[in-house]
Amino acid sequence: MSTSPYPWPWHGHVDPVRLALLAVACPRPAGPDREVETLAEQVRAAGGLVVSVRVRPPYRPVVPPAQAPPVRADRTVRAAGWDGFHGSDLDSVLRAEGRDLLLLAGCCLELGVHSTMRAANDRGYECLLVEDACTAASPDLRQGALSTIEMSGGIFGAVGTRTAVATLMERS
Repeated sequence: MSTSPYPWPWHGHVDPVRLALLAVACPRPAGPDREVETLAEQVRAAGGLVVSVRVRPPYRPVVPPAQAPPVRADRTVRAAGWDGFHGSDLDSVLRAEGRDLLLLAGCCLELGVHSTMRAANDRGYECLLVEDACTAASPDLRQGALSTIEMSGGIFGAVGTRTAVATLMERS
């Protein structure tokens, strides 16, 4: 399994009924990435839940700017800031569905995706950032955002690829 800095999930087994993909969408004019759509299809086919997490910058008008259409999702939540848990029912949705193994993908890596991952980790979720299904707002910040997740042995979770996720799905 090629996840870093540890084999994800830490307990060694992915149970699809515990798995959810958080497809984070920040305000931006472009459509969803094909990589996120493909990942959502894989997760759903394995029995996982796909949650579209719509984040927005704090302190902006309530009327959202143009946003990317979300991936086809089983659930959609709207957050009040960059963190998908802030001012939303994301935690309640995940707990009601029994989902504690989270894949994170979408846009923007160093903003909505990263903030949501840190908040999920703080709430006890086991997180894997799917790095090749994330778009960075600033390519210069991409490596730093990934490194922050992996520091201290995976302080916020692990980082992997869509190939690693596909391997996990095959083994489950």
